[in-house]
Amino acid sequence: MTDRHDHSAPPTFAVRPFQNADAPAMARLVTGSVRGHWTYAPEHFRESADPRRKRLVAERAGAVIATAHLAPFGEATPDALRLNLAGEGAAFTPLYLALLADLPPTFTRLLGVCREDFTEQMAFFAAAGFRNACQSWGAHLDLTAFDFGRFSGLEERLFLRGYEVEWLDPDAPDADWDALHDLTLEGVRDAPRNPTTTPDPLTRDDLRQTVRREEQLFVVRLKGEIVALTRLTPRGAEVESEHTVTRAAHRGQLLKAHALAWARETGHTHAGTGGTVLNLPMLRVNTRLGYRTEAMWVTWERRL
Repeated sequence: MTDRHDHSAPPTFAVRPFQNADAPAMARLVTGSVRGHWTYAPEHFRESADPRRKRLVAERAGAVIATAHLAPFGEATPDALRLNLAGEGAAFTPLYLALLADLPPTFTRLLGVCREDFTEQMAFFAAAGFRNACQSWGAHLDLTAFDFGRFSGLEERLFLRGYEVEWLDPDAPDADWDALHDLTLEGVRDAPRNPTTTPDPLTRDDLRQTVRREEQLFVVRLKGEIVALTRLTPRGAEVESEHTVTRAAHRGQLLKAHALAWARETGHTHAGTGGTVLNLPMLRVNTRLGYRTEAMWVTWERRL
């Protein structure tokens, strides 16, 4: 005789396409899946007519309990789809298999990104035959304890050699934005390749508009020539480092220290950053600045 109250029986749920009415549940599940590292709102989730973008949900007793989403990973990896999962881990495999049955053409691999302490996603990717392809790190800095004074000697020595740090106005001359764009492309070419940390390419005008709309940009000049840049995005009490590039002959931590000093003076209390574990020079810079690293981010890969 079957025990009607046997809690060891597998859970039952239905898999179906996402609907706009599911958006509040999506915001809750996805925010929970990243442990509140980011906060998502219902307006971030909408039905898409793009055949390359597919979102499914698992539903039990009228409640959405999990979701899986496929979308192009980014311009830097045009052959890859990104698989995102959130909610109850028991629903991940049925959601994943349903997505595999209707994959968009031309893509050759799936990539999934999760932090090593996101246990349900880590367990799924390992069990589903994904390869731990690369790792990246995140780190945070308590700006209330950041002391720019310890860099004053370095600043003086570099100033005497002709280096000057400045905040760059988005209305700076076109020649400055040409130089910044060239330096950005150089940084993307030279940095170790990691699909999670390699930024999508921006045109010069896109770079300028992005800075104008939401970022703060600081540069180092040597006798007028821009030799380094760092971009910050203010988000409430925190600032996030977006991209730091320095020509090889001029590397050091002074530029980022200046940007962090600006962030502290303007009332921000924390700073965040990250990058691939292969980029040891930048990891050393951030360690010297006082950042504390957190659990690693793992990029999982499976060939199609």
